Amino acid sequence: MARDTTDFRPIEGVDELVEHLAEGNKARDKWRIGTEHEKFPFYVDGNAPVPYGGERGIRAILEGMQSKLGWDPIMDDGRIIGLVEPTGQGAISLEPGGQFELSGAPLETIHQTCREGNAHLAQVREIAEPMGIRFLGLGGSPKWSLAETPKMPKSRYEIMTRYMPKVGTKGLDMMYRTCTIQVNLDFESEADMRRKMQVSLKLQPLSTALFANSPFTESRPNGLQSWRGDIWRDTDNQRSGLLEFCFSPDFGFADYVEWALDVPMYFVIRDGRYHDMTHVTFRQFMAGAARNEVPDGLPTMGDWANHLSTLFPDVRLKRFLEMRGADGGPWRRICALPAFWVGLLYDEAALDAAEALTASWTYEETLAMRNAVPELGISAPFRNTTLREIARDVLAISRTGLKNRGKKNRDGYDETSFLNTLDEVVARGTTSAEEMLSAYHTRWGGSIEPVFMEYAY
Repeated sequence: MARDTTDFRPIEGVDELVEHLAEGNKARDKWRIGTEHEKFPFYVDGNAPVPYGGERGIRAILEGMQSKLGWDPIMDDGRIIGLVEPTGQGAISLEPGGQFELSGAPLETIHQTCREGNAHLAQVREIAEPMGIRFLGLGGSPKWSLAETPKMPKSRYEIMTRYMPKVGTKGLDMMYRTCTIQVNLDFESEADMRRKMQVSLKLQPLSTALFANSPFTESRPNGLQSWRGDIWRDTDNQRSGLLEFCFSPDFGFADYVEWALDVPMYFVIRDGRYHDMTHVTFRQFMAGAARNEVPDGLPTMGDWANHLSTLFPDVRLKRFLEMRGADGGPWRRICALPAFWVGLLYDEAALDAAEALTASWTYEETLAMRNAVPELGISAPFRNTTLREIARDVLAISRTGLKNRGKKNRDGYDETSFLNTLDEVVARGTTSAEEMLSAYHTRWGGSIEPVFMEYAY
């Protein structure tokens, strides 16, 4: 998230929190596609991580991008930590370990998403390459230890860094050593949100498998195809994972609110200062738990919006739905991830088909699939088949959905071509991670250094 929210309206009751989510309902002609992607900056000389400060640091990249784009700076305690397009159409932010993120504008087509990604990568290369910096498209940092990974000067990350070791074994790895591609999608009603949430929760492990792209840790194979997927199994299980209550046939906004109310907070912002709130849940906050701890210690709608942004389930509900299962990857994956989900969720016939395919899938089965995917990828078993075979059916549905949308570029091509990179995974029967591992054991000669050339932007 590029910028934390400031909305000083007081919260009068839980109904307002439910209404906040319901305000996301949009007519179909207003549905948009918001794509986010992260990448690891590194120095070409030595494949070393890039710190925040210095003439060749991340701050310098942000300042160069600000000069080039004219976007507004996002400041934290006097330091630039991001940029936002003046009308809210996109933002650049930093993840804790310096991962450089584009949060794209809400766009109508995957063609526009791909052009946006192309333009961003060209712009950031123009600024970074004279500094000897490039960017790596993987789901997990392949070389640097936690101690070697830089820390960005962002107040919320200081709070999270202190808190994460208290609630899981892999939270710091999540923060500092992973990258993702995400897409944010709209819904028209509570019922539509429910359908999309349930279908996408069930299919999120398949997304992790298809995009598995993090097989190395600290210069060695880690025994996994998606290290990032494994990290999310023990980051902070109070606020992340597969949400069983969302599988209920009458799941709605109020259910998500009730869950979110009982998750510990991270922070509140008062007068530009972040206050650590990890010792209370939002429900306790509403009951007055911080009344004497922070200035104006009563909850606001801005506090609620920020709290929702610190919850990390496989599919996150805000005033839209965030698909959170995929590893970061090379350029083609940036376009493929939104195409995959838009094809499934933005066409009624495709959503019907995806819902029918997954209707009998239970929470327990989906959880077992989620647990198997980090190691096995598309070879993970499901019932009497594998995810590779499930992927054939799901990609066919997504392709039909994209074809039905009929969104063509100036050359007359629709959005289906953006699925080609995923079709290749299924046709080969091997993920990107497995391809990298094969190269490591053969032409890379047991070294991960070539990954910085072959998977760099």
